Parts: sequence; structure tokens; C-alpha cells
Amino acid sequence: MNQSRAENSVQAGLPAFVWWATTLAWTVTIYQLSTGTFAARFTEWMLREALGLLGITMSPASFDLLHHLVRKLAHLTEYGIYALLLYGSFGGGKDFAWHGRRAAWCAGIAAAYSLIDELHQFFVPERGGSLLDSALDTTGAALAMAGLYVVHRALQANRSRNAARKANAAETWNGAAGE
Repeated sequence: MNQSRAENSVQAGLPAFVWWATTLAWTVTIYQLSTGTFAARFTEWMLREALGLLGITMSPASFDLLHHLVRKLAHLTEYGIYALLLYGSFGGGKDFAWHGRRAAWCAGIAAAYSLIDELHQFFVPERGGSLLDSALDTTGAALAMAGLYVVHRALQANRSRNAARKANAAETWNGAAGE
């Protein structure tokens, strides 16, 4: 009884407008992160402060490498989140099962927005558009969709194992009752 109630609450999900509002808010957030406010000097300052709070010191070359990696990881992450939000939005907030065509559309939309965002950065002081960054963004979206697929397959395998266990248990029970 509890399991079916839990499944129904998961299937109910969030209302579609919440998914779309969150997706729109994330789209605006990505745009804001592409302004001069969040240029390299800002993330450099943030990283220095975080490392200082943790009492971590490193050589300038190591710091530059870490700073570069953090900024590139941000590209993967923000567009991975964006693709997942699009996926949930296109599912109406209720259908999070795997749909390959929807996943491809979500990754494609994220890639297109990435190109627009990089074009926007050409016109922002202290920023510059980069096709490499757009490729990282697209990779982040694709990895998120691949992760969703892996989770889907794992859940499918788990359901199959549980069904086999129940069938085996019922068979064992029926066999023992018939003796």
C-alpha cells in the first residue's frame, strides 16, 4: 500500500508551470552569468576567498589551472541542469521516464541557447564568446541526458529483478503449499 502511494506521488510530480518557471529562471540565470559581473576576475576572487577560508595555499600556476577548471566545469554543470529542466518541462512535470527523442530535443535546445549565449558574450566587456565553451555547454547537456538514460535503465533493471523475485517467491510458496 505504501509503495503504490509513493509511486503515485512521484508520478504526480510538480505542476508543469513550476517546471517551466524554473526552466525560464535558469535560462535567465545563465544569461546573467554571462555578464561582466561574473567575468574571470570575479570567479578568481571567489576562489581565492574560498581557498583562504579553508587555509589552502597554492602556487600561482596551480591556482590558474584550478581557476580554469572551475570555470570550465561551470559550463558543463549549468547546461546539464538546463537540459534536465527542459526535459522535465517538456514532460509536463509528470513524465520523467526515458524518451530518446525528447532527450535529443532538450540537448539540442541547450546547444542552441549556448551558441546564442556565446554570441551575446562577444558584446560584453571583459567577456568573449568561445565555440569551445559552447562545445562544453553542449557536452554538459548531453551528459545530463546520458545520465538520465543510465538512471532509467538502472530503474528498469531493478524493477525486473523485483518482479523476478516476487514471481520466484510466489512459485516457491505455491510449491510448498501444494505438497
